[in-house]
Amino acid sequence: MIYDKNNIFAKILRKEIPCNKVYENEHSLAFDDINPQAKVHVLVIPKGPYVDVDDFSKNASKEEIASLMHAVAEVCKITKVSLTEGGNGFRLIANTGPDGCQEVPHFHYHVMGGEPMGLRGLRKP
Repeated sequence: MIYDKNNIFAKILRKEIPCNKVYENEHSLAFDDINPQAKVHVLVIPKGPYVDVDDFSKNASKEEIASLMHAVAEVCKITKVSLTEGGNGFRLIANTGPDGCQEVPHFHYHVMGGEPMGLRGLRKP
């Protein structure tokens, strides 16, 4: 699949669309989901043009991969869902492709928590 430079996350990265930034580092950006499905629902995206987890794992540099995972950990600390910060845990989701219900063709993680998650995020709506 070819990366769509006009997807909403690309526009956010170019600052054409605002976001409620939670965390940022050299290679990653995290911001609140505009349609939260949990008390805490933050999207963590690489700044590079990657369509999905396969594209990211194949083409991202080691620095980009490490940066994204660091961003996820920092978001969990900031939002206090991390077990090390006294939280009760979280769900980390990367939807991929049509069957995975990926809505935006830019690789991203959903960090969801702040309450018991049950089956939310695991079944089609």
